[in-house]
Amino acid sequence: MLLVVADNFDSSTAKLSCFEGDKQVFKDIEVNLGKNGLGWGIGFKNIPHATDEPIKHEGDKKAPAGIFKLTGSFGYASHNISKLPYLYADKNLICVDDSNSPFYNQIIEANGNEKSFEHIRRKDNQYRYGVVVAHNSHAKPQKGSCIFIHIQKTKNHPTVGCTSMSQENLKRVIEWLDKSKNPILIQIPKKYKKEVVKLYPNLQE
Repeated sequence: MLLVVADNFDSSTAKLSCFEGDKQVFKDIEVNLGKNGLGWGIGFKNIPHATDEPIKHEGDKKAPAGIFKLTGSFGYASHNISKLPYLYADKNLICVDDSNSPFYNQIIEANGNEKSFEHIRRKDNQYRYGVVVAHNSHAKPQKGSCIFIHIQKTKNHPTVGCTSMSQENLKRVIEWLDKSKNPILIQIPKKYKKEVVKLYPNLQE
């Protein structure tokens, strides 16, 4: 379990704690969130919350709040360093962020017809290591796409909707993640920590 706790919905930085059962496996890690903070996303389990709070949508520069499966990893190396399914990022690997595309919110090999997408093999190396966050897995239009955990641009530099950290810390996290243990990301403002503990009592402090 990756537990990311921000001060509030407007925060662009947060603290990541990694748990296996009730044991924290690393020291807390500083991470970056979206430039515009957090908005409730679409995960596989709901956290009861107020109805007047920000909702994640395409292009809002918010990272998704909620509970999400971590379904795979990707990177520039030809070999996998994690126990998650791995995609090698060649120059044609893209993630589609066009809501009108049948491949919206999917990582695919480019065929040349895509109208809006981002390359996974980036020149700035922010995707040298990455984890796929299963946000909006049913690809509801305009609800947000291409959400990853990746390498930060610089310390405290916000993202356009992903969660980022130093390369050293991300490599350590990726090497630890294991598909057979059903890894998840819980990402919340701290006011919802009690609700999360109700769902996952092993987080009780």
